[in-house]
Amino acid sequence: MPATLFRNGLLYLGAGRVARGSLLVVDDRIAEVTLDPEDTGAAASAGPGTAPPPGARVIDIGAGTLLPGFQDAHAHPVLAGTHLLAIDLTPVHDRSAYLDLVAAAAAADPDATTLTGGGWFGDVFDGGFPRATELDEAVTDRPVILSSHDAHGVWVNSAALRAAGIDASTPDPDGGRILRDADGTPSGTLLEAAVGLVAGLIPPPTPELLPRALAAAQRRLHAVGVTAWQDAAVGESDLGPDVLPAYEALDASGELTASVRLALWWDRGRGLEQIDDFLATRDRLAGSERLDAGAVKVMVDGMVENHTAGMLAPLGGTDDDRGITFIAPDDLARLTTALDAAGFQVHFHACGDAAVRSCLDAVQAAVAANGPLGNRHHIAHLDVVAPEDVPRFAALDVTANVTGLWARTDEEIVTRKLPLLGPERERQHFPFGSLHRAGARIVGGSDWPVTDPNPLWSVATAVTRTGVAADPHAIGEEVFRTPLLAEEALPLGVALDAYLSEAARINGREHVSGRLEEGAVADLVLLDADVSSVDAVADAGVRLTMVGGRVVHEG
Repeated sequence: MPATLFRNGLLYLGAGRVARGSLLVVDDRIAEVTLDPEDTGAAASAGPGTAPPPGARVIDIGAGTLLPGFQDAHAHPVLAGTHLLAIDLTPVHDRSAYLDLVAAAAAADPDATTLTGGGWFGDVFDGGFPRATELDEAVTDRPVILSSHDAHGVWVNSAALRAAGIDASTPDPDGGRILRDADGTPSGTLLEAAVGLVAGLIPPPTPELLPRALAAAQRRLHAVGVTAWQDAAVGESDLGPDVLPAYEALDASGELTASVRLALWWDRGRGLEQIDDFLATRDRLAGSERLDAGAVKVMVDGMVENHTAGMLAPLGGTDDDRGITFIAPDDLARLTTALDAAGFQVHFHACGDAAVRSCLDAVQAAVAANGPLGNRHHIAHLDVVAPEDVPRFAALDVTANVTGLWARTDEEIVTRKLPLLGPERERQHFPFGSLHRAGARIVGGSDWPVTDPNPLWSVATAVTRTGVAADPHAIGEEVFRTPLLAEEALPLGVALDAYLSEAARINGREHVSGRLEEGAVADLVLLDADVSSVDAVADAGVRLTMVGGRVVHEG
């Protein structure tokens, strides 16, 4: 049996505690955890000294820390992987740099009928949104379609608008918006459901593309210590084609090393009859050791910056623009009750305070109808939460799925978002600390490719409410020195556990992962820093990632 002994360093024990010790892996499990009896921080019984079995690999932890593998509770890896394989704008944060990357991609692939990619940020453009005429500076001879970093819109060139037949007479689709000039001419940005107007210009993915994208994404996630995740959009959705075949292909070939909970996409054009399809998928995957279709993703609203978040009061600078709520409250309560009764976890997307309230009301209706079934429903993003709704999370056992990397005073937040919130709602902005103090469970989700998948950056930002210097999108004069509502910071242990034990629970894996204990699956990450210091966390690197006792990344 293969064995690895980690020794001479710190082990992370949860709740912010570290202790010196060693850990032995045999085959795919943690076989023994030994803590230094002289370490007063040790919270578990110290066992006898561990000697390496014959042939075992011995790794000195040194000045670093050994932790359970990180788990991401909300990510879109296949979409991120397609960006990695196409026009990837995420390494830069500059209008000219975007155009240079597009022009280079066009020159490198002259036969492509449509160029695709994504990762742009609105704050680099005048008015917060890009224009077709700007993209025309790079490519005019064929359509270009680039997803925003937040995946709630696309930037298109004039060729794409012409090819899709989008002009001043084209109406906004239900649940979407075509941004326009004063005379009604489309300006080059399509939001939410309006993205579907150009979907037909993108050639269907080849059978090997999405598995390649997933494999590339998995390599990236393992490189930042992530060993499991919840995919927040599985099925044909606003984000693109169904990614389930890619997961099944990699699972069948043995290339899927991570464990993944699949959040099956709720199709707003259908009704409760689709639950039968979800049940069939869940049953079909029941024998997989890597895949679990135990969740359903319900998109309730959009995002504040695009005026598509569902708000209780009008957005600042508007007469009565309260954004967009995609599902009426009564319908949301009905579908949540049915999914809960069928044993599914509901993974809500809600950014605006009205959308958050609607989700909580829906769970309350489900509990009233079904009783507390313990399906671990969670609401992702939570940009704005009304103060009176904060205690309802704990009362209803709804987990707060927070995107920690967003909670900073970067240029995107300051120029595009805060003016829409206004002074009163600014104080309710990403209220992570308030939710924690009110007893809510906190899990971490990167929303990659919306923001970087590195959980260490998210943990550091959730604790300091400031930017991480290594992040190319932490832009602005105040992002490193002025916390975004310092009182809403999370304790370091809570922020770490959001990606460890709490994420394992939300992903249905707390019985085998998320902790350094004998018998747990050997999903581990070895960092090069002491995680008891938030400054060290921000700068930490991953030395090694192990999944089921197998090294899948070593830096």
